[in-house]
Amino acid sequence: MSNLLPVYLIVINIYGFILMGVDKGKAIRGIRRIPESTLFLVAVLGGSAGVFMGMQSYRHKTRHVKFTVGIPLIFTAEAVLALVLAYWTR
Repeated sequence: MSNLLPVYLIVINIYGFILMGVDKGKAIRGIRRIPESTLFLVAVLGGSAGVFMGMQSYRHKTRHVKFTVGIPLIFTAEAVLALVLAYWTR
């Protein structure tokens, strides 16, 4: 089971990165967008690094304070949680 965690994290981060690109494309075309709650949900579920890299790569949501502060905070919380779990499970 623990072998699936790295695979899950890779997939969810790729998904978050792609979602940011798709949403940017929709914004440019002026069509219905991906809800911000969906982008944050993907970040909270472990895809914060992918969402953040998508923000930077596509220059998307970089003027929105809730994204420029929120996504790094989610990433930091996930990193701290990972360190704590790694320490307690060794």
